Amino acid sequence: MTQPSLVLENLTKSYGKNTHALKGIDLTIHHGEFVVIIGPSGAGKSTLIRCINQMVPSTSGSVRFDGIAMEKAKGKELRQQRAKIGMIFQHYNLIERTNVIKNVLHGRLGQMSFLQSSLGRYQATDKQEAYDLLVKVGLEQQIYKKAGALSGGQMQRVGICRAIMQRPKLLLADEPIASLDPKAAETVMTYLKDITTERELTCIVNLHQVEVARQYASRIIGVRDGQIVFDGQSKELTDEMIAHIYSGKEEQIGTPAMTYNEDILVYE
Repeated sequence: MTQPSLVLENLTKSYGKNTHALKGIDLTIHHGEFVVIIGPSGAGKSTLIRCINQMVPSTSGSVRFDGIAMEKAKGKELRQQRAKIGMIFQHYNLIERTNVIKNVLHGRLGQMSFLQSSLGRYQATDKQEAYDLLVKVGLEQQIYKKAGALSGGQMQRVGICRAIMQRPKLLLADEPIASLDPKAAETVMTYLKDITTERELTCIVNLHQVEVARQYASRIIGVRDGQIVFDGQSKELTDEMIAHIYSGKEEQIGTPAMTYNEDILVYE
């Protein structure tokens, strides 16, 4: 077993006195794992993901990433740690009036000087990498289009490329296919899985779609009421456990199964 990439110990997050989003999370993630977190709305999935990079500061407990306690990191040290963590958002977070390749290149801003970033002086190797990534995800015809002109699935692929341009050690994806139709969702998940596997990245993804999690994850974490109630391989996730995770919210289990295709074609 590889050395842990991420270790959470007794992690809690409270909003005020009465809302406890996370209740003592203990979790160890190893290098190269493709982990999917499932659970109903309000279970704490997004809070958990955002506590890892401290976009949401944890209330207590420890988040140790790459040997550093994230909850103790401040200023430059925290920025340096966050630069190692790519983030993919449900609503893309692209600059829609800017073209696609510039959006991807923005992934390099955290490693550039203020002068370089303000002038947009990207290295030739960065530009080539951005171009190659866009070709890899089937967007070679959209490189110079404005991001706002793309479909949702295409925009999310741009988001994946931007996150990869950070050259991260850890990739977080918060409901990356929640707004997409099944075909676009399959395209996004396949590219996300292929790229992270190829680059041997650790990846943690929040999903509602249980069958999608079963097909893509090397490991599934089930969260309910701010606690981990399942941690295992896809084949170990029984229908009974799914019923327990989503008890009272069965309508949120998600879409039917998709077919994983390593040589997926572009649908849009």
